[in-house]
Amino acid sequence: MKLPLSQFGMTRRESLHRMGTGLGVLGLAGILAEENVSADDKGLSPLGPKNPHFTPRAKHIIHLFMNGGPSQVDTFDPKPALTKFNGQRPPNADLKTERKTGGLLMSPFKFRKYGESGIEVSDLFPKVGKCIDDICVIRSMHTNIPNHEPSLLMMNSGETQPTRPAMGSWLLYGLGTENQNLPGFVVLCPGKPVVGPQLWSNSFLPGIFQGTHINHAQSVDPKKVIQHINNPFLSSRSQRRQLDLLNQMNELHLEKRGGKDNRLEARIESLEMAFRMQTEAQTVFDLTKETKQTREAYGSGQFANGCLAARRLVESGVRMVQVYYGNGQPWDDHGDIKKHADKAKNVDQPIAALINDLKDRDLLKDTLIVWGGEFGRTPAAENGSGRDHNHHGFSMWLAGGGVKGGMTYGATDDFGFAAVENKVHVHDLHATILHLMGLDHEKLTFRYSGRDFRLTDVHGRVVREILA
Repeated sequence: MKLPLSQFGMTRRESLHRMGTGLGVLGLAGILAEENVSADDKGLSPLGPKNPHFTPRAKHIIHLFMNGGPSQVDTFDPKPALTKFNGQRPPNADLKTERKTGGLLMSPFKFRKYGESGIEVSDLFPKVGKCIDDICVIRSMHTNIPNHEPSLLMMNSGETQPTRPAMGSWLLYGLGTENQNLPGFVVLCPGKPVVGPQLWSNSFLPGIFQGTHINHAQSVDPKKVIQHINNPFLSSRSQRRQLDLLNQMNELHLEKRGGKDNRLEARIESLEMAFRMQTEAQTVFDLTKETKQTREAYGSGQFANGCLAARRLVESGVRMVQVYYGNGQPWDDHGDIKKHADKAKNVDQPIAALINDLKDRDLLKDTLIVWGGEFGRTPAAENGSGRDHNHHGFSMWLAGGGVKGGMTYGATDDFGFAAVENKVHVHDLHATILHLMGLDHEKLTFRYSGRDFRLTDVHGRVVREILA
């Protein structure tokens, strides 16, 4: 039973119904419609599922983030010319990046063809290579700046400054989420990347669309992975009564301030979410419920646990899950590119297992997997055997969720330095991801500070050539 919100015993919505022959509630409905937020007599539901702009190809996203910047010419973009011109510095390899570089550096890793498509993949990723017929490799990515912070922000929020909402927040705002007992946007990162929480921030969007960071560095024990998820002092019934009273006080506070305060509404929704998470969140993070065969398929370690948890989360209705490789910028191999081998060994098996697991469960068609870092690395050497940051051209790949498998798109120059054919900017990638989720990137807007903002700003095109 809903507790009375005023001395008249009426809720805010009831009072709007009664005043002015119901014109008040029509005004409220108009406001909510403008903000793409549904409402009914049971209360506001900003995280409730919303209709997309058109029929979506995908319902969920798993973003496998190799923070630090993996090298394209050592992973998914083979360049024989690097071997031929090793140590030399041709004019088109003389592009400015963050630091001073030397001559061209041949890859220490071999490439071989995989699958019916015959796409070449480095021997860093033999298991992912076996899944290549489900993968579309974009070899012509480029971004704005060869520095970690602005490039991390660009890849996550479409802007180089920490002022915009993350893509996951935009997706929640536009589509809501299927499971009201779990956060709709979950970030699994053992520690924090160099920018930190701004990478999953809601920014000027309502606070309820903020990403939920789960630090799984030490354990995925469901009782430890989310701290303070249980209340050891009160029963569930007592917590519910306490929460009802607190919500009543918050809504009274809200009414006195004109009935609109995004921060307070976000707090109310967050408290409700935390209460509901006590049961389902612990279940979804309990990896011991998986079979021994499944656990062995994914392997062990932080990233493997993150991939398996990601599958369980999207299977439970979570809209977007990001799995970061590690704390800081681990793929940032300025000193020796051969160090890529250790990191690739940690991710190759879990990624292949994730693709195959989603296929076996008939989830890959509804789940878009995105792999990559914030930029790539130079084909020219730094410090003898390392590679500098490279924003001119790099590789990412997508699988499932309405994307053609077994294909490459775009190309870099002969040395893998700059995108030259069918160039894809990060804004284009975002526009394509939103399209696959059933959203028009030009129509998904939020009015703030006197203008309409969107994830792609005033840029972006859908890369229709890679759509199935």
